[in-house]
Amino acid sequence: MNCASKRLAEVATLFLKLGLTAFGGPAAHIAIMHTEVVKRRKWLDDRGFLDLLGVTNLIPGPNSSEMAIHIGYLRAGYPGLILGGICFMLPAVLITTALAWVYMRYGAMPEAGRLLYGVKPVIIVIILQALWGLGKKAVKGPLTAAVGLFVIAGGFIGINQLALLISGGLIVMALENRQRLKGKGLYALLVPVLPVSGAAASAAYTIPFSSTILFLKFLKIGAVLYGSGYVLLAFLHADFVTGLGWLTDKQLIDAVAVGQLTPGPVFTTATFIGYILGGVQGSVLATIGIFLPSFIIVAIISHFVPRLRSSPWAAGLLDGVNVASLGLMATVTLYLGKATFVDPVTVIIAIISAVLLSRFKINTTWIMLGGAAAGFIKGML
Repeated sequence: MNCASKRLAEVATLFLKLGLTAFGGPAAHIAIMHTEVVKRRKWLDDRGFLDLLGVTNLIPGPNSSEMAIHIGYLRAGYPGLILGGICFMLPAVLITTALAWVYMRYGAMPEAGRLLYGVKPVIIVIILQALWGLGKKAVKGPLTAAVGLFVIAGGFIGINQLALLISGGLIVMALENRQRLKGKGLYALLVPVLPVSGAAASAAYTIPFSSTILFLKFLKIGAVLYGSGYVLLAFLHADFVTGLGWLTDKQLIDAVAVGQLTPGPVFTTATFIGYILGGVQGSVLATIGIFLPSFIIVAIISHFVPRLRSSPWAAGLLDGVNVASLGLMATVTLYLGKATFVDPVTVIIAIISAVLLSRFKINTTWIMLGGAAAGFIKGML
C-alpha cells in the first residue's frame, strides 16, 4: 500500500469509528476529534485544529461534519475530503434510516434513555477536557480571555451565535492591529446581529409532496443555516410544518430527537424526515441536499486556511474567532451539564470517566461504552 492509499485508509477508519461512536452533538464530536487527531495521531497541532474550528464556525453547515471534511482533506487531499465526510455521516444515516423504518411501522421510537443516562456524563467530561487543552492555546492574554468571557455571557443571554463569533473575531483583529488602524478612521467596527430565522406564514393548504421540492428545501437549509440544532428546528418548522404542511409538530420533534440520539451529525434529522415523506428515495435526496453545500464550501476554502496565519489581519480574526468558538462550546456544555448531572450516579460516572481519560489515557470510545453499560445497569435496578 503506497503512502496516499495508507493515508486514505487512515481517514476512512477514523471517521467510520467516530460516525459509529460519537454521541453528544457537535461540541462532543469536536472534543473527540481533538483527542483523536491532535493527541493520539498527531495529524495536527492545537493551533491548526483551532484554526479549522474557527473557519468552520464562520461558514454555514454542520460544524463537526465540516471538521471531518477539512481533516480528511489535510490528511489525504481531495479524496480524503470526500471520504472523511462520507465515513463520518454514513453510520448515522444508516442508523437513522433504520429508526425511521421502525417509526413508520410502529409509530414510536425504541427506548434509548437508559443508555444515554450513562453516556451523557462521559460526553461532558470529554468536552471539558478538550476545552481545557484548547483554551490554553486560544487564550493568549487578557484580550482573548476577555473576548472568551464576553462570548460566554452573550451566549447565556441569547445573543445570536454568529454575531458573537464575528464580534469576537473583529474585536481581536482590530485591537491586535490598532497601530495599523491609526490615521485611517477605523476606530469602530459595526457587527450586524443576524436573525435566527425568519417567521414563516402558515400554509393555507398542504402542498402536494414533490421529491424536487424536498431536495431543494434541504439544499437551501444546508447552504444558509448557522448555529445549533435549535436553529435547525426553526428552519424545519418554517419549511415543512407551516410552509408546506408536510409534517406535524409531533413528527418534527420526533425527527429532531432521533438526530440527537444517534451518533454522528445531528443533521441526519434530514434523513429521518426524508424517509417519512418519501421513503428510501426521499431519505437519500434529503441527506444529499443538506450535506452537499458543506462539501462544496470546504473544497473551495480548504487550501486558503493555512495561508490565513501569514496575514496579521486574518491571524487576528482567527485568534478572536477561535476563542469565541470555545466560549460558545463552554456555554453549551454548561447547559448540558445542568440537564446531565441529575443524581449522585451521574456525578460518579463523570468522576470515573475523568480519571480514566486524564490519568490512564483510555480511548474515549471504551469510556462511552462503559458509561452506556452503567446507564443500562442503573435502569435495570
